[in-house]
Amino acid sequence: MNFIKDKTFVVAEIGKGFIQTEEDQTPEVYLANAKELVRLAKEAGADAVKFQTHTVEDEQTNVNVVSPHFNGADRYSWVKRNTNATPVWFWQELKKYCAELGIVFFSTPMSRGAAKLLNEEVGVDLWKVGSGDILDFVMLDYLVSTKKPIIISGGMSTLEEVDLVVNFLKKRNAEFALLHCVSKYPCPPEELQLQTINFFKERYNIPIGFSDHSIGTDSALAAVAMGAKIIEKHFSLSRDLWGSDHKVAMTPEELKLMVSEIRNMESNENKKEEYLNKDIVKEGMGKTIKVLQEGEAKFRPFFRKTLVALTDIPAGSEINAEMLGAMRPQLHLAGLPSEKYENILGKKTNQAIAKHQPISLDMIV
Repeated sequence: MNFIKDKTFVVAEIGKGFIQTEEDQTPEVYLANAKELVRLAKEAGADAVKFQTHTVEDEQTNVNVVSPHFNGADRYSWVKRNTNATPVWFWQELKKYCAELGIVFFSTPMSRGAAKLLNEEVGVDLWKVGSGDILDFVMLDYLVSTKKPIIISGGMSTLEEVDLVVNFLKKRNAEFALLHCVSKYPCPPEELQLQTINFFKERYNIPIGFSDHSIGTDSALAAVAMGAKIIEKHFSLSRDLWGSDHKVAMTPEELKLMVSEIRNMESNENKKEEYLNKDIVKEGMGKTIKVLQEGEAKFRPFFRKTLVALTDIPAGSEINAEMLGAMRPQLHLAGLPSEKYENILGKKTNQAIAKHQPISLDMIV
C-alpha cells in the first residue's frame, strides 16, 4: 500500500456529513456542502476524504427498523434518501474537486451495486469496507476483482469473524489493511480496547490502523504511537448538526490539531511516550485480544446482511455471482448470512427464487 509507506494516512471521514438538516435538500446543495468539507479537510492537513455510497435497491429491504445510533429516520428511508441525494454526477464532480485540491477521494460502498457505480462510473483508487459489511462476501469478492487496495474496519465483530474475512482476502492475494474499531457512537475512551492494535499487528502481519469513534484526539494519537498506519475520524462542521454521524465527528480545528500532532510524533519518539502515558489512554488499553463488546453487539441485527436473489432465478439454475446480493437487515431476513456466499456459488436451485427473496439451504442442491 504505497499511500501508507512514508507517513500515517489520515482520513477525514465525511461519510454522509453533507446531509445537515432533517429537511431534504437537492443534490446541488449536498454537493456544495460536501465540497466545503473537502476544502476544510485539505486545509487541516488530511491525506484523504472518505464518503459513503448507497444504492438502496441492493442494500436495504423495505422494512421499518431504526438503528440504535440514529433515530432520525428508519433505515430504509435513510438509505433511500442517501441514494437519491447522490446521483452519479454528484460523485464525479466530487472526485474532480478533490483532484483539483490534491486530496485523495474515496468512498465506502454499502453494497456491490454501490461498488460497481464507484468503480465503473466514477473511478476510485482504493476501497473502504465499513464494520457493518465486514462479512458481505458478495461485495468483497467484487472489490478483490478490481485489484485495488482495501481498507476494512473490524467493529461489531468477533475475533472469529475477523479471522474469517482476513483469510478470505489473503486467499485471494488482496492488498488490504485492517482498522481496529469499536462500534459505539461515541465510544467512551475507557472502552476503546487500544491493545487490539498490537494484537492485530502480531496476528495478521498486515498494515493496521484505527477507526476512532471517541471524542477528542488523545486516543487516535496513542494509536499512532502504537504503530497504527491509518487513522480515520469522522469529520463535520459541527457536532450539533442533524444527521447520523455529526455527534462523533471532529471539527476542522480539531482535525488540524490532530494532524499537526501526528506529524510531530512521526519525527519525535518522546511524543509517542507522552501520549501513551496519559491516564485517559491507559484507561482505554483494554484486553490484549479482539473482543466484541456488549454495546456493539446491538448493532449487528440491523447492519449484518442476508444472501438474497438479485433477480428472478428459475428452478434448475446454476447460481453465479451476478444472481446474488447481500441485503440488510439480517434481523428481518431469514436466510443464509452473507458470509456463506462461497457455499452456494455453483450450486443448482431446486425451486424458483423470486427477486429479493432470501436464500436458504433448502432451495439448493
